[in-house]
Amino acid sequence: MARMILNETSYFGAGSIGEIVGEVKKRGFKKTLVVTDPDLVKFGVTQKVTKLLDEAGHPYEIFSDVKANPTVTVVKNGIAAFKAAEADSLIAIGGGSAMDTAKAIGIIIANPEYSDVTSLEGAVDTKNPCVPIIAVPTTAGTAAEVTINYVITDEEKKRKFVCVDPHDIPVVAVIDSDMMSSMPKGLTASTGMDALTHAIEGYTTLAAWELTDMMHLKAIEIISRSLRSAVANEPKGREDMALGQYVAGMGFSNVGLGVVHGMAHPLGAFYDTPHGVANAVLLPYVMEYNAPYTGEKFKDIAEAMGVDTTGMDQDAYRKAAVDAVKQLSKDVGIPEKLHEIGVKEEDLPALAESAFADVCTGGNPRPCTVESILELYKTAY
Repeated sequence: MARMILNETSYFGAGSIGEIVGEVKKRGFKKTLVVTDPDLVKFGVTQKVTKLLDEAGHPYEIFSDVKANPTVTVVKNGIAAFKAAEADSLIAIGGGSAMDTAKAIGIIIANPEYSDVTSLEGAVDTKNPCVPIIAVPTTAGTAAEVTINYVITDEEKKRKFVCVDPHDIPVVAVIDSDMMSSMPKGLTASTGMDALTHAIEGYTTLAAWELTDMMHLKAIEIISRSLRSAVANEPKGREDMALGQYVAGMGFSNVGLGVVHGMAHPLGAFYDTPHGVANAVLLPYVMEYNAPYTGEKFKDIAEAMGVDTTGMDQDAYRKAAVDAVKQLSKDVGIPEKLHEIGVKEEDLPALAESAFADVCTGGNPRPCTVESILELYKTAY
């Protein structure tokens, strides 16, 4: 048996934030908490949406304490802000961090027995759907607007935990490339490589099947052809990346990921490494490790990335797929080794323990041990 969960309504295209007011009215929201981060407020990105709410006379308050790799404390502060505002709905404006924060707030308001936040780890069977969320991504990467997952950092234990809950999916997603146009080059590159990692891991994960394969292969194709031009801030590249990352999210949300994500999460918890950068550095090394367990899938990946595999044997097309990923990563300015992004060699054993325990690691096509993960970290180091 396989299960597919997708969000209720999504709008695509430049200028589609114009649909938000109609959705707010149609759904009868009385007052909304806007969840966003301080940089988006500072650079006027959040205001693109709040201006529309102002013009429509819809009451809202802003919670802008979100940070990259949101913590338990941030979530608790958000819950207090929601209650103080007497809100009945959420609009999340930002990257995965803002959307993950909004999901945790919305779930706990509807299911207060989880107010310690950490008890939401794993596949928790919450009773009630979360407070309605309208998700407006400003990065083309995490696809949190269409997934049933969110990730929170437990700052006390220096670890990230993944929450999987069909009740957290936003009711409306607005994928407007205009909201992404202020993303700096480095962020465009790292979030784009996060999306590629979702697509490749989703395609090779143990639970993969035909319906999600279709999404993941299309996502690999769109992302591979458009990430370079998105990094160059070309509108067509931005538009395509906005779609590609969403298509990947439709797939992996339903089948899971692998050890790239399992290894990336501890890096975020230990060093606050941007999630996309961690994934991008690790992806080629993990692909090499997984190759013997992927049948002909790397041939499909290579072809989706524009490689002509005619006449290639298995070893050749597997190498071609890994090389295509390495080249894309290099072209958009991602570092090649973990030591370049501040990882410390003495932490590798602890990172390996944490990665082995991560919920994503179980979906990896090739079985992992703490030792094999440590070797992967060392290779990538």
